[in-house]
Amino acid sequence: MVTSELNGWLCLNKPTGISSNSAMLSVRKMFNQKTGYVGTLDPFATGVLPIAIGEARKFIRFIENSNKEYTFTVSFGISTDTLDKDGKITARTSKIPSKDDILRIISQFCGEIEQVPPIFSAIKIDGRRACDRARKGEELRMRPRKINIFSIELIEENLKQREATLEVSCSKGTYIRSLARDMAEKMGSLCHVKNLCRRKSGFFSLNDSISLEKLLEMGDTAAAVDVLIPLERPLDDIPALNLRNRDVKRLRSGLRLTVEEEAFFSSEVKIFDDANRKFQGVGFVSNSGELRVVRMCARNEGII
Repeated sequence: MVTSELNGWLCLNKPTGISSNSAMLSVRKMFNQKTGYVGTLDPFATGVLPIAIGEARKFIRFIENSNKEYTFTVSFGISTDTLDKDGKITARTSKIPSKDDILRIISQFCGEIEQVPPIFSAIKIDGRRACDRARKGEELRMRPRKINIFSIELIEENLKQREATLEVSCSKGTYIRSLARDMAEKMGSLCHVKNLCRRKSGFFSLNDSISLEKLLEMGDTAAAVDVLIPLERPLDDIPALNLRNRDVKRLRSGLRLTVEEEAFFSSEVKIFDDANRKFQGVGFVSNSGELRVVRMCARNEGII
């Protein structure tokens, strides 16, 4: 167990068979720090699960709306109540789409669309998760939500085995299980998601991730610390503003500053201390150039 105070991000490759919360708790126990995660992955799914450690939790809000990329395999002919391989079979059909059917339908799902989330999801209805209510046998009506599908590509098909693998780039809030369900229905068929892997979540990529197994093998070694990503790195789309040390102190005291550069007006900024080049937090510059604090790191944050 790492015991010194650490702050940063971990790009975890979540294994199948455990919840996102369970994966996060394993990281919390290892680093002995408060943690949070960005974007729930279903237990059967794998892939990128960004974990915020220590002070990084303050900055989850700045990355949680990032776009996502997934690879998923669907099995045609059978639908389940959870829309994935772990659910109970609800219907069967002998209608299996052709490759041409799949290619024809793909374009119809690109752009802004309305999607009905699965009843087995973490969406809260009257303060309770939909999946918890569904497991108790409650009848639920999920409201459609607008999402964006930026691209869908057919990667591989083996329709003799009733399977197809696709890649999708999409906005936050997209449920791949619902997307697969809706595409199959458009083709006059049924399906469920057999495998699902999140390959990218904003800044975080599967190529740069570490498996939970490998992370736990590191134990107390310094290598576990070396895999942490500095607080400011996932905030790359926010412009950086360097301030003098005394101005940083003024901000921390609740005072506001005036920024002269118009390029920063009406936008969030990453604040750095010119004296030590350390990331201090995120502020907002008004259209008149007034800088105010949004979220700041603790003074003795021990940033890696």
